Amino acid sequence: MLEHTYAVIMAGGGGTRLWPVSRRKRPKQLLPLVEKRSLFQSTVDRLRAIFPPERIFVVTVAEQLEAIQEQAPMLLPHNFLVEPVPRGTASVVGLAAAVLARRDPQAMMAILPSDHFIRNGDLFALLLRVAFDVAEAGYLVTLGITPTYPATVYGYIQRGEPLPETFFYPAYRVLRFKEKPSEAEARQMILSGDYSWNSGMFIWRADRILEEIARHMPELKRVLDEILADWDTSRRQETLERLWPTLETETIDYGVMEYAERVAVLPASDLGWSDIGNWDSLFNVLLPDEQGNIVFGGNHLPLDTSNSLVYGNHDGRLIVTIGVDGLIVVDSGDALLICRKDQAPRVRQVVEYLKQHQKEEYL
Repeated sequence: MLEHTYAVIMAGGGGTRLWPVSRRKRPKQLLPLVEKRSLFQSTVDRLRAIFPPERIFVVTVAEQLEAIQEQAPMLLPHNFLVEPVPRGTASVVGLAAAVLARRDPQAMMAILPSDHFIRNGDLFALLLRVAFDVAEAGYLVTLGITPTYPATVYGYIQRGEPLPETFFYPAYRVLRFKEKPSEAEARQMILSGDYSWNSGMFIWRADRILEEIARHMPELKRVLDEILADWDTSRRQETLERLWPTLETETIDYGVMEYAERVAVLPASDLGWSDIGNWDSLFNVLLPDEQGNIVFGGNHLPLDTSNSLVYGNHDGRLIVTIGVDGLIVVDSGDALLICRKDQAPRVRQVVEYLKQHQKEEYL
């Protein structure tokens, strides 16, 4: 069975909430934010312990392709699938599934973000192996993260009865997906004990997800069929560039998973998972000093400073903080971000402002 399993890394995101360090041509997945290697390289390393390089695929966008390939020279050039323009995870999943099904009619795929941090690699490998067993039985499988606080930036998955089949790890039917609840709703869901965070990691047979795409997103399936008809011809790129921009931008969660049949979840409580969604999330994965500060890059002089994050990338620039608590200071050289920890998710608003006012040099 394992010879028909593939990993697909989604590596085309912008990481806007980690601005000003994360930029269009060097987004967060290409940055060494948690370890010496980038988040993308750590993802590849984690998967190489499970899959041979020829069965690891990457979907990215044209402007990031060169940097992505430089960071993973062990992956085969034809295993990089390039979107002409971003069109959401539903299109990414559809393209990867269509290509894999064409190469291997028995293909099963794990679709995984490139910018997640996972501390427990052994548990991750176990979960993937069980998930492939569940997927082989015809289920669309997602990995759910056991919530540790009432997060409002994640989607949630409500689990129902255990699956009737027997697997090595507990697997449950999915009752529903709930997107980004209010804090009060999140507290109630955690108290109920039957919700997981939606990790955005999915495992399924390629033919099964294509069936669901055809059922719930027929226009996407039509475009994919037309693209794949020219895939092994000289018209591949022209067809891809002509048709891809016509697709609506949609996530696989909204476009398919909320309506699909036979959806299962494997809840995971000890993965040590974080999506590094904003600067504040680094407090969950990095070890602070005695004053609760996290400092990396640059040169920092703290006076009466606590529970703060300071990021600098210029050896000669001294950053001094005096009498502050719960502050985030990020110096990228051409831009300086200063905000309270609880305001970190609003960095995305800055990026939207820069886009609207054509401040391209800062994007």
